[in-house]
Amino acid sequence: MNEVEELSKLDLAGLPHLKPLLLDDLYQSVSKNLHLELGRGPVLYLLSPSFSVLNPTADEGITDFITRKEAVLDYLKEAIVQNLAVYSVLIDISSYFIEQNNGLVLARLRERDSEGRRFEIKFYTHSPKELLTCYEDKIYIGRDFLDLFSPNRKYFGVKDSVVSLKAQFERLCERAGAKLKKAQEFGSYFQEIGDSVNELHNEGLLILQSLPPHLDFAKLSGKDLIDINAQYRTINHYVVELHDTIAEFESLLRFKERSDFVRYVTKYKKDVTNLISYFNIKINGVIAQRIRLCKAKHS
Repeated sequence: MNEVEELSKLDLAGLPHLKPLLLDDLYQSVSKNLHLELGRGPVLYLLSPSFSVLNPTADEGITDFITRKEAVLDYLKEAIVQNLAVYSVLIDISSYFIEQNNGLVLARLRERDSEGRRFEIKFYTHSPKELLTCYEDKIYIGRDFLDLFSPNRKYFGVKDSVVSLKAQFERLCERAGAKLKKAQEFGSYFQEIGDSVNELHNEGLLILQSLPPHLDFAKLSGKDLIDINAQYRTINHYVVELHDTIAEFESLLRFKERSDFVRYVTKYKKDVTNLISYFNIKINGVIAQRIRLCKAKHS
């Protein structure tokens, strides 16, 4: 865990300007109550919205980092919330739990060997009153990705999600060896999920290569948008197939009372479910609306 070390190298003047974004009341609440979790060596520090160290006890190193890089942390929080609003549906589909928790969201950052540029972020929500006393009761919302130097994501960020799902499955298989008793009994499920993940990864990335990285709706014709929408829908179909296989595996694990491992499968399924919702709402949904507007102009 080297997030503190890598963030300490960043200079606010060198980061791209973030354009102001109008946020609704839900996202404003999340922005106000966003907690960061940053690793420094073997220690994971939980920071309050004002960057007080809530857990564990702060040492000189983390205190010095916060003092020197408070402006960078402010920028980081704003970038995270803007990316959540534009490139994910995590906050929207978990709004009930987030609002029950007064907008408190935890963002656990993992730097991706990019010298502080790119992060994979796991998001949780938790009751403010029990955050420190019952930390393990936090609710997993999902994960997102952030490139501090490229705020406009290529392919709606789909490539990051597809690559992550493959990497997550590999970690799931590793955990099975340590957490799942008699894992060989479920070999057929691991094989089926692995085949589905590989198909999504290989076919999905191949489709993305044929699409424009960014869509300029003003320059694309209705026919172009219809074709692009169909290609993204095809990728989504691979995700749906993966979800169904994981859900079947999860149900079997619960039936056999394998609670020592099923929670990892449930979290994995959550990420797949989130991606399906993202396609339906933010990709295919948005493109379909643009297609209808094109038809209206020519009718």
